[in-house]
Amino acid sequence: MIYLYLNMFSFILLIVGILISVAYLTLLERKLLGYIQNRKGPNKLGLVGIFQPFADAIKLFSKEKLFLLNLNTLIYLFSPILMFLTSLLLWMVFPLFEKLFFFHFGILFMISLMSLSVYYIMMMGWSSSSNYSFLGGMRGVSQVVSYEISMIMFILVMISYIMSFNLVEFSINQLNIWFIFNFFLFCLMISSMLAELNRTPFDFIEGESELVSGFNIEFGGALFAFIFLGEYLMIIFTSVLLMIMFLGSSYIYLTMVFKINLLIFIIIWIRGSYPRYRYDKLMYLNWKIYLPISMNYLIFFFSIKFY
Repeated sequence: MIYLYLNMFSFILLIVGILISVAYLTLLERKLLGYIQNRKGPNKLGLVGIFQPFADAIKLFSKEKLFLLNLNTLIYLFSPILMFLTSLLLWMVFPLFEKLFFFHFGILFMISLMSLSVYYIMMMGWSSSSNYSFLGGMRGVSQVVSYEISMIMFILVMISYIMSFNLVEFSINQLNIWFIFNFFLFCLMISSMLAELNRTPFDFIEGESELVSGFNIEFGGALFAFIFLGEYLMIIFTSVLLMIMFLGSSYIYLTMVFKINLLIFIIIWIRGSYPRYRYDKLMYLNWKIYLPISMNYLIFFFSIKFY
């Protein structure tokens, strides 16, 4: 019984830690973008703006919610919450050596959960009964579905190195050399994940003038906060995933935190440095370039492995 309580306590501790990380990731992003654009960013609340994330959270969760006349209310209310809960469930695959909810087919479970984001985008766009939301949802779904295929292919290429669906195997196989030696694949994977996360320069869901704010235009207050939390949880999780797959996966060292922060910094840096891509070029990039490269990589590495 004591192990059950310890597991519950560890899980709560993990969730609280992740949510605090999301809060300070938003502050880090605003600060970095501020310095990239030669301004200070949030600096009023507390020392160098350290309480700004909590003020934003209080503001969002205390805002009045207005419901439109033609909403599909149940789907409208539950879609952002389900998106947030799915992002939290993803952390069950993180390989803690104390075996907290950790299982050997974690990569399959992770891919299944990441695929659900398409449905939430579609449900949010449709349930708002707004032309802008629906158009943003359609474009979001086509983008996420397209890049999901390439991303899964790249993950399968990395699995061909270890021949296992267990994330701990990445740590064992990178004791002598990190998989970052395949730097080209790392660059392809990080750009696919940017498109999957709807981050700049691929933020077309909310970037075009005819979409206004994309599928989430009718969401405000607490519901918008859940969408926001879900997106930023995914940013941290993809950084952790890239760290595990390419950067040595040293789970029990302080270097793990440094590597994750470095990857998060790169994602924010890309946002501050590059202009937005064009939507038709984004689709061309995936179907004509990324997908053939990923399939050739897959055939090549599996051929070597079986040979």
